[in-house]
Amino acid sequence: MSSATTVTSATSASQRLALTALILGAATIGCSPIFVRLSEVGSLTTAFWRVALAMIPLLIWSGATSGSVQTERRPAGLKDRLALIVPGFMLAGDLAAWHISLHMTSVANATLLANMAPIFVTLASWLLFRTRISGTFMAGLFLALVGVVVLKGGPAAFTGGNMAGDAVAIVAAIFYAGYMLSLARLRSQFSTLTAMLWTTGSAAVFILPMALVFETGFWPQTLFAWAMLLGLAWMTHASGQGLIIYALAWLPPAFSSLTLLIQPVMAAILAWLILGEAIGPMQAIGGAVVLAGIFVARRG
Repeated sequence: MSSATTVTSATSASQRLALTALILGAATIGCSPIFVRLSEVGSLTTAFWRVALAMIPLLIWSGATSGSVQTERRPAGLKDRLALIVPGFMLAGDLAAWHISLHMTSVANATLLANMAPIFVTLASWLLFRTRISGTFMAGLFLALVGVVVLKGGPAAFTGGNMAGDAVAIVAAIFYAGYMLSLARLRSQFSTLTAMLWTTGSAAVFILPMALVFETGFWPQTLFAWAMLLGLAWMTHASGQGLIIYALAWLPPAFSSLTLLIQPVMAAILAWLILGEAIGPMQAIGGAVVLAGIFVARRG
């Protein structure tokens, strides 16, 4: 076997592993609406604890591996540090805007519009980085977005919202697109752990003043409240976002953002299992269409 063939095989194996990590990460983050719904503190406060508590396992991970990784690049200088903070700012904007939109418009509208991020990622990739976008990928993107609309109740789902709240949800989608694109640019330079530490820590710093100014009841008062926040932080953020950040080193951001549409499918399944929210034929069809769209986009 030639060296070129060996390199190609290794790259394909890494991409398959990255795709598996991306799907698992998306499914894990799909659990977040359940934790947010059951949280006993305010929306912005929940967003803060989500990233602040996630720093605990990340710091443990960092301490456990500090002596074993000698070749990993560390941020050096103001330019590197600012580049690592940008995704944290974008993540903070996404979480804050989405949580605010949940109180201004219908839950269906907020979820639908916030999941339009793949559109903005694809447009930005083409406009800013001249990334080639194939017709097959665009067909898969359209199919997956149609699936999300069907999953959330069809076009009629948009009629129960508020225009201002809908606009805030779209702002959340734009912020999440910025988060994906800025992370993808960093992953060729820094490890998953370095990106997670800086992104998560800076997001906590950006969200904290908003939570303190706009909400009361900062400290959770019950063990159940802490359990929900720890689940949100450790399961959905530290694990889910970690898997996604790992995958971004090997997969294009446009396809990665599209695959994250698995999140609303997972959320619907968990809402059925945990909250007793029934899954009807429309939800089942919508979930199948989302998965079909991702499959089509992958072939492109």
